[in-house]
Amino acid sequence: MPTACAIPFTPEATPAIQPRALLRAWDMARDAATAALEGPPRAFRFRGRAKDAPALDLLLEDRDACCWAEALDRRVGLDHAEGIATLLRLLALLEVMGRAPWLRGHFDIGREGTVLHPELLRAAATQPLDAAARFDEEGLRQRLARPRLPQDSTGALPP
Repeated sequence: MPTACAIPFTPEATPAIQPRALLRAWDMARDAATAALEGPPRAFRFRGRAKDAPALDLLLEDRDACCWAEALDRRVGLDHAEGIATLLRLLALLEVMGRAPWLRGHFDIGREGTVLHPELLRAAATQPLDAAARFDEEGLRQRLARPRLPQDSTGALPP
């Protein structure tokens, strides 16, 4: 029987998180996979869009995804919106990286680990998810194609 989790928002209303939180989640997932951590299947039930709308059920059964979810549950917790949002965004990022060949210039997977471009991390941490809790590939492509104003190390725009 999968571990069940009621999510108090729709997939499209998944809260944004800090890019560094997503990077920490990536590292936790990698470490958990290296340690062969096993996690139980998890059932997520998203709130319906309207009061009478049906809920969206998402069943996480993939062995790797269950490992990553277990790692986040142990270190961050999946009993609050930020923990759930972090997991959903991590899963959506991994999924889009696997299906969008044009993204390959925004990350590098090597023997020493994975390097994620800061703009990809920023987009994955804040870009809305779609109704299936995935990233819209075209929306992500447009977001990553936009030039950004230069910022200093504090994030402030130059004078």
